[in-house]
This record gives sequence, C-alpha cells and structure tokens, in this order.
Amino acid sequence: MKKLIVDSSKCTGCRICEETCSVAFYKKNDRLLSAIRVEPDENDRFNISVCDQCGHCLPMCQIMALSTSANGVVHLNKKTCVGCLVCVGECLRNYMFYNDVLPTPIKCSACGLCTKKCPAGALNIIEEIDSDKKINANQLLEIFGEEFSHA
Repeated sequence: MKKLIVDSSKCTGCRICEETCSVAFYKKNDRLLSAIRVEPDENDRFNISVCDQCGHCLPMCQIMALSTSANGVVHLNKKTCVGCLVCVGECLRNYMFYNDVLPTPIKCSACGLCTKKCPAGALNIIEEIDSDKKINANQLLEIFGEEFSHA
C-alpha cells in the first residue's frame, strides 16, 4: 500500500507542499486548492492534514466515484463524481477538502510531488509491505535517516 507519511515535527510552515499540489493539479498557486494543508497550532508548530488512504470514504459514495487502486490509493473519479460532498463530510480526519470553485472534492492521490519539494523532509512516500502495515528497515532508514540505525 502506498502511503504519504507525515512528520509534523520537521515542518517549518513554508507551505511549498500546498503550492506544489495546487499548481500541479489546478495550475494555480492557491493553498485552498491543495490536497495537503498546513496549519499552525497553538505551540508555534504546524499540523499537516492529508489523506491517509484509510478508505472510510469508499462505502459512503453512493455512485461509486471512489475506488482503491492496486497499490492501495483511494482515487476520486472526477468524471463520475456528482459533487454531493458526502465523502468530505464523512472523512474521519477531515482530510478531504472542498472549494466552491470546483465541482468535486479535493483528495490526495499520493502522487509524491510534495515529498520531492519539501525542503524540511517532513513528507515521505512509502510502500507498506503487508496488511499489518509493517514497513521494512530500508524504508525506515529512508524516513528517519541514521538516527534509526543507531536505535
């Protein structure tokens, strides 16, 4: 299963991830068109909100505009979607977004563009190796670096 892993402790709030996403998918630098959102918290840190591909939204869509790909990513078929927003309202973590200038919800497709642009290394794409959600040691090294190998 392909997943976007977030380490909010590394986030500097630069919002390059939001810009990258909105420009890539909507050709406009507008954070409200991004499938990833960065918000400051009360401790001068940042919370990153992005779909974790949990699949809770799948049975909520009565017209089946949501589906899971072979690599576990939940996709929104914008041609099928009628924009009822049930999936947005039912998202357990509020990781699906809506902007009234668009006819359909905004949802992360785990494309990985934001991970390549994040200067702080707060975002990573991994492939989980089994249904128990385990990842291998090489993936942990990629995410956490040398500090993992010395643990």
